[in-house]
Amino acid sequence: MGKIKGFMEFDRLNESVVNPKERVKNYNEFTVAPKEKELQEQGARCMDCGVPFCHSGCPLGNLIPDFNDAVYQNEWQRALTILHSTNNFPEFTGRLCPAPCEEACVLGIVSPPVSIELIEKYIVERGFSEGWIKPQPPESRSGKTVAVIGSGPAGLAAAQQLNRAGHLITVFERDNKAGGLLRYGIPDFKMEKNIIDRRLHVLEAEGIIFKCNVEIGKTLTAETLENEFDAVVLSTGATIKRGLPIPGSDLNGVEQAMEFLPHNNKAVDGQIERKAKYIAKDRDVIVIGGGDTGSDCIGTSNRQGAKSVTNFELMPKPAEGRTEEHPWPYWPFKLKTSSSHKEGIHREWSILTKEFVGDKSGKLVGLKTVEVKWKKIPGERPQLIEKVGSEKEWPCDLALLALGFTGPEKTVPQQFGLELDERGNIKGENDYQTQKPSIFTAGDCRRGQSLIVWAISEGREAAHQVDTFLMGKSTLPQKNMAGDLMAV
Repeated sequence: MGKIKGFMEFDRLNESVVNPKERVKNYNEFTVAPKEKELQEQGARCMDCGVPFCHSGCPLGNLIPDFNDAVYQNEWQRALTILHSTNNFPEFTGRLCPAPCEEACVLGIVSPPVSIELIEKYIVERGFSEGWIKPQPPESRSGKTVAVIGSGPAGLAAAQQLNRAGHLITVFERDNKAGGLLRYGIPDFKMEKNIIDRRLHVLEAEGIIFKCNVEIGKTLTAETLENEFDAVVLSTGATIKRGLPIPGSDLNGVEQAMEFLPHNNKAVDGQIERKAKYIAKDRDVIVIGGGDTGSDCIGTSNRQGAKSVTNFELMPKPAEGRTEEHPWPYWPFKLKTSSSHKEGIHREWSILTKEFVGDKSGKLVGLKTVEVKWKKIPGERPQLIEKVGSEKEWPCDLALLALGFTGPEKTVPQQFGLELDERGNIKGENDYQTQKPSIFTAGDCRRGQSLIVWAISEGREAAHQVDTFLMGKSTLPQKNMAGDLMAV
């Protein structure tokens, strides 16, 4: 694939960005599109490696060498067809995926890997700009009806696939707009919301019905759905936020990241006025949690004009490259410095928050911490040990808890009378089917908190199983490879 010896002629291409001092003045995306020739050269770097491990690194099994070669050959429409054959929404993954495919790239063994995610993004952007992405309603209808609960990436992927099979699809969303965490969890500077709306217009034109402001158990009963639809797909996500049960956690100024971020997104969208408790301007902000959500809080706080932003992470600082514990082609847990980190941040590793400190009025004024180390014990989980004499107090009047999610909310599975697994997720077997034959589950509510690319994969796989349940067999595609080489 690509150009013979292209990987020897061209270097890896990283997407250019607007200067941090300029981009923090607004919530717009700040990437700068590369030239077409540069993207073709990057496609040329893709090696004829025999066994393309990028396939197994990608949960969707994307045909990466094929669309890389098409880009190199300047056959962009063919590249789009190849990309869409496995990925319903490359405009989402091209912006937000951590690119496990690149970590599994064979070229990455000795050189920087091919910029796969960048190529993916600009294939789909070329598709929209050229008018190649058009609604493709099914030629005929099966007469079967399916309800999809939740309009995040898993729900949207399941809906589009099932609609392509000819079924009549209705997507129910409890928020006022569709998109799930794509809309209200991801800041606009990472993905502007017109990107979601652009795709939703296509889905609606294909015949999918969206009903927002509908919450199961409140505005609509599970019984009604079971009676009115031939099948139901639950893709409600994992939205129970992990708390930090330490002294002072109820102080004014201790906020959940996934309340802070959606509130800001709605304010950017002009839906609401910002509440004072969610405004970081002129405040000492400490973000507890070093993942992507924490990074999003950092970028948002800087745009709001925070006085200072500090990031706490309980785990040790990762190595900058691969270690023996994570050999190629497995996903490496290495140091990640996001665009938000580059906008202004102080990072602390191996630090444990022990107490939130407040004043007499119940307002947060600081945090008490202690440094920790991790003792590895063969055959057991690492043991957390506090360092004696490392106690410290930090000034803080806004603490954002970015500690992840513990699982799906229980209202929906309880309404349907469904079982949960040992992790608290909705129990769905390998065929995504719950103990009720007509009810299926997909995405984070089935597998736990995960990536957008996994959610799309889950939605596609669930759609295949639903179609098989309804029709006895299915022509909907399934994933080409297991995609189990990543441990994200």
